Amino acid sequence: MCEARSRLAQTEGLPRSEEGDPVFPEPWAAEAFAITVHLHERGLFSWGEWADSLSAEVHEPGRAADGSDYFDCWVEALTGLLVGKGIADAEAILGLQKSWQRAAEATPHGVPIELTNDPLFRSP
Repeated sequence: MCEARSRLAQTEGLPRSEEGDPVFPEPWAAEAFAITVHLHERGLFSWGEWADSLSAEVHEPGRAADGSDYFDCWVEALTGLLVGKGIADAEAILGLQKSWQRAAEATPHGVPIELTNDPLFRSP
């Protein structure tokens, strides 16, 4: 069992196992959760700011009634919060999203997806 110190682990609506532990549908969702916890603990945003951002995303019109897009909401909320606070650049985030998508499409089944698999990848 994972013992989370942050109140983020107690976020309302977070999918949970029968034992009450957070569950993640895909590895990327767990990573998004961990990144959010880390940034919160580093003081980049308050609990209230995070709760407001996530709540706004979850309640956007067109969201899945069954909560299947919860972690999509999570990523959108984190992105919006970081861009809104001037911590991240929206164009840079969009560029990375597109690069990861190209990398996923170019990666053979069973091979780990790496950013360098993007056919347009350029080393910094």
